[in-house]
Amino acid sequence: MSTPQRWASLPDVPTFMEAGFPSLTRNAWSGVLAPPRTPAPVIGKLNAAINEGLAGAETKATFAKLSALSQPGSPEQFAAFIAEQSPIWADLVKVSGARIDN
Repeated sequence: MSTPQRWASLPDVPTFMEAGFPSLTRNAWSGVLAPPRTPAPVIGKLNAAINEGLAGAETKATFAKLSALSQPGSPEQFAAFIAEQSPIWADLVKVSGARIDN
């Protein structure tokens, strides 16, 4: 498991950290972004609706079936997360040798 902690549905599978690879803690993630200069009230309304949806029992059950986690939060928290993750993923892309062919 590349998550920092063991996965609840696979409690006997150790994490990479536990297996001796402390820097191998990467997870794919996704989020919702709005165009630049979207008014703050619109962002607030979208954020509230998304967080409400993520908190719903049906969404949680669907995510569990997909072995996915949700992490509701504020636009500021997500911006900080993206700022933290961008250099990590940029390095991984660089190491992989991936490139864009037009």
